[in-house]
Amino acid sequence: MKRTCLEGMKKMMVLLGGVVMEYRFVLRVQLRSPWLFLCILLVSVWAESRDYYDLLGVSREATTRDIRQAFKKLALVMHPDKNPNDLSAHEKFLQVNRAYEVLKDEDLRKKYDKYGEKGLDEQQGRRYESWNYYRYDFGIYDDDLEIITLDSGDFEAAVNSGEIWFINFYFPRCSHCHQLAPTWREVAKEMDGMMRIGAMNCGDNNHLCRRKNIHSYPSLFVYRVGQKPEKFTGERSKDSLIRFSEQFITASVTQLWQGNIFSEIESAFSSGIGWLITFCHNTGDCLESRTRLKLAALLDGLVRVGWMDCNTQEYVCESFQVSSGATALFPAGSSLDQPGSVLWLKSLDSKEIYSQIISHLPSVEQLTADNFEKKLAHHRWLVSFTFGDKVSKESKKLQSLLQKDHIQVGWVDCLSDSDLCQSLYIRKSCVAVFKGLGIYDFEIHHGKDVLYSIAGFAKDSVHAHVTTLRPDNFPADQKEAWLVDFFAPWCPPCRALLPELRKASIQLVGQLKFGTLDCTIHHHLCSMYNVQAYPTTVIFNGSSVHEYEGHHSASGILEFIQDLTNPSVVVLSPSSFSERVHGRAEGQVWAVDFFAPWCGPCRALKPEWRRMARLLLGQILVGSVNCEQFHSFCQSVGVRAYPEIRLYPGSTHQPHRYMTYNGWHRDAHSLKAWTLSSLPRASVDLTPESFRTLVLSGQDHWVVDFYAPWCGPCQHFAPEFEVLVRVLKGEVRGGKLDCQAHYQTCQSAGVSAYPTVRFYPHMGTKRHVHGGEDVNSRDANVIADIIRQRLKQVLPRLHAKPKDEL
Repeated sequence: MKRTCLEGMKKMMVLLGGVVMEYRFVLRVQLRSPWLFLCILLVSVWAESRDYYDLLGVSREATTRDIRQAFKKLALVMHPDKNPNDLSAHEKFLQVNRAYEVLKDEDLRKKYDKYGEKGLDEQQGRRYESWNYYRYDFGIYDDDLEIITLDSGDFEAAVNSGEIWFINFYFPRCSHCHQLAPTWREVAKEMDGMMRIGAMNCGDNNHLCRRKNIHSYPSLFVYRVGQKPEKFTGERSKDSLIRFSEQFITASVTQLWQGNIFSEIESAFSSGIGWLITFCHNTGDCLESRTRLKLAALLDGLVRVGWMDCNTQEYVCESFQVSSGATALFPAGSSLDQPGSVLWLKSLDSKEIYSQIISHLPSVEQLTADNFEKKLAHHRWLVSFTFGDKVSKESKKLQSLLQKDHIQVGWVDCLSDSDLCQSLYIRKSCVAVFKGLGIYDFEIHHGKDVLYSIAGFAKDSVHAHVTTLRPDNFPADQKEAWLVDFFAPWCPPCRALLPELRKASIQLVGQLKFGTLDCTIHHHLCSMYNVQAYPTTVIFNGSSVHEYEGHHSASGILEFIQDLTNPSVVVLSPSSFSERVHGRAEGQVWAVDFFAPWCGPCRALKPEWRRMARLLLGQILVGSVNCEQFHSFCQSVGVRAYPEIRLYPGSTHQPHRYMTYNGWHRDAHSLKAWTLSSLPRASVDLTPESFRTLVLSGQDHWVVDFYAPWCGPCQHFAPEFEVLVRVLKGEVRGGKLDCQAHYQTCQSAGVSAYPTVRFYPHMGTKRHVHGGEDVNSRDANVIADIIRQRLKQVLPRLHAKPKDEL
């Protein structure tokens, strides 16, 4: 039996190929042999140890694109459609799919890194697509060099970098998106250098696409800093797309002649800008018009681009010592009389010419320990720190991109100025923004090492209030409130959180200070605060310390801060639970979360529980009990697993009676819907008869929800409508009319879409069937505000005395 077990184990391990078996499966098996139980349990333990990063074959530093590409390769060979004879193929692929679904999502990835699988919803990754989907629809532009696939984490930095972006918002299953793909690649090659051509997969980034009001695919938008995005609505041909995009190129090519050449050159030289001039002649080489335009866009702010027709301007060309077609760079202050000051170019390729010109232009200013503090005292700077290497040539381009924001560009060699770099705790090459408030008020860039990402970071950072922390400025004992983000630069969720911290710091300026601490450098400080996973975000408020548990977003941080100052969840002890929950007043409803701090799902639930409490403010009371602190009490009330969510209804006849939440989803909206569905109905069901007598002929104000039972949005809106009716209790009555059962009544009222919300104010006379006022919102509080505003207009007219007629 033992040998059979071991052989079976080997076979099962080969079949599973790293599949993580779920223990509940083991529990469901009716085991007849203890050896079989042991076999399955051992395989389960072995499989459970498999890491999601290992399953996909990526490192913990992998970007979203790396993860997507790795998953696609595995999907094409592991998919059950390609392995019909492998009985374990489904389970194998489920695990790979689950790993992908978790790691591609910034919030889920943080939970997994911090708590492992215990912090995740068990249903994540349980569904997958057909093999054809992964082969033809998945990540359309991931392998294209000219097209930059953006994700939620780098979208804002890209479009705010100062460069022009033409972005294709697509959906993987959209046939028109696939039809456009070859054309989009041709456009990218044609416009390379003149603007950035990007792509956004709305299947993977649906939240961002919804925020950008993308409702159809493909949607093509041009983004420019400070301008409203421009949508392309024409024919999706290469020529149409190029004509549309070219109108947004601000760079221009100047035709030079005897009447303007010297004044144009003098004007540019006085601003420190040189000229690239191509002289066109019957013989020799002349740059094509599109090449000139590309160079004008690439060199915008650094060098002006012009051309001269030497056939008509022969005398002028001769004065530049040009007798046939040629192209030359005239740096600011250069002269033909100064040997070597003018760069004559032999190439006709725009990229080669750009590279030669960038190399020839003066380098950005080098800062040293002697002048560093003085230079940075009152001016904004973007500083590149290197260790023996020269600063990147692209830093010269940054000067033009950041000129409008009054950000100067410089560099420091940390080998020659090691004391300076050590005082700033800079130990490897990086880029940092100094905000003009001294040398210690700076922020280091941890995003992509590409031009648009660095420029976007610099523009955001100078307006934000986030500081890079060190031991000497760490706010451990300060009275001011601080938000400190403990992070590691290699951690993608950490990098995704940083721009959100900058947004939150602007909104909370004066209330809260923001700092970041690099745990790869400051190990001691991170260990002191028991930081075990990244990012860990902590609020220091005097002697109080609160760890942030919420979404990686500015809005999530703002909600958390609001909840600290005005808590929406009541922290219950055994005595307060007995007094307030068991001793609740008639009609008072409590929702209570029984949790343990070490429990991953409990920690994942915490921000959603707070959000639900705010959504239900004034409707029910929401509390929580720490079962690690009050273990005996939790056992006494029958709590055996965490988290346990209970609802104690408004009836006081049975104060200990409760309902338990058993749903899969523990997000705020799912919990809110469950809670409201458990409460007594606040609205009334209307029939054609009661609609006529109560709503159209009655003396009350009414708000009516016209719905159909089969309508998904109607089902989603139903609990929100109940909230609305409770909010307006005593002011407006609420009713629901089933338009499937009473189709003619709804049709006569002009209702053709569901749900439709109508307000029927009582004006002192009988109302007409079409007398209702449409309310275009699905948010209870918004609808309540609209109706109350309308009542302010209605009531004065209703109570006004009629004028006497003479």
